[in-house]
Amino acid sequence: MKRHLPPLNSLRAFEAAARHCNFRKAADELNVSQSAISHQLKLLESRLGIELFHRSVHSVELSEAGLLYYPVLRDAFDRMSDVTERIRLNTESTLLTVQVYVTFATAWLIPRLSDFQKKHPEIQVNINTTHIDVDFEHSDVDVCVFMGYKDQAKVQYNYLFTSELYPVCGPELLTNAKTLKHPKDLLQQNLLYINNAEQDWSNWFSAAGVDTNTQSPAMRFDSYSLALDAAIDGAGVALALSPFGASDIDAGRLVKPFDIQAKAYGDWYLAYRENRGNSAKVIAFQSWLLGQIQDDKNIRLSKPVSTRPSELELEPELMACAI
Repeated sequence: MKRHLPPLNSLRAFEAAARHCNFRKAADELNVSQSAISHQLKLLESRLGIELFHRSVHSVELSEAGLLYYPVLRDAFDRMSDVTERIRLNTESTLLTVQVYVTFATAWLIPRLSDFQKKHPEIQVNINTTHIDVDFEHSDVDVCVFMGYKDQAKVQYNYLFTSELYPVCGPELLTNAKTLKHPKDLLQQNLLYINNAEQDWSNWFSAAGVDTNTQSPAMRFDSYSLALDAAIDGAGVALALSPFGASDIDAGRLVKPFDIQAKAYGDWYLAYRENRGNSAKVIAFQSWLLGQIQDDKNIRLSKPVSTRPSELELEPELMACAI
């Protein structure tokens, strides 16, 4: 039987516009102009002989017909996307793209990667370092290791561990700081802050039982690894994020002035699209990563305990910029 269907471009434009309830966002997603979206919608409405949106100067909303049409098209596009992905995975390449933060890559993952390569020589690993979390809807990343919260739909999250924060400094600073006897004495030191994670120090001082107002940071950095390097060079006191400061402490490059820890906001997860759960390369990396974490004596395994702190209203990308 011959199918009488509207043009695919018109259907894609409608599905995107209905999902966002915004023509501009639909245009951005489909990489076309807003006028092109409007043209496709008018073409579709003309073909159907009915309005799908109620338009006003400042907003658009689905009409009764649009409300009926949208969920059917959404499900159809989702099914097409899923089956396309399954077909692609059946002939998938051996390239595994892993997105991680800079600190996680340099301080933890890279020293262990040779072990994965020995166990899985058939898989070529591509490490993509960034300061922002992956958007699986618009990215070809296979898996992502991140610290934060489970925010994206149709994404599989596997809990890894929860980090803790604790102050560290160079050994000379601790030797020269004669008055560094109580956690409150840190307020007299140069505290090194992380961009978009200024709550870390307040979080730690609260755990240490110190009432303090936010002070002006001596220096700011966009990753914990850079802050630790500055602390090693004597620039001030930084907060280490476990387990990434352990090697510097073991080597004597950093010392802990106080053995007090505070739980970091957010948990560590391995994330990937739900429809890639059967991918052999994803399964292999996930199994290897969990084994490495279990073998790391500097990681204390526990159940996820972090919830998004409503009073701070932290955005996911802000957490990413701090790692």
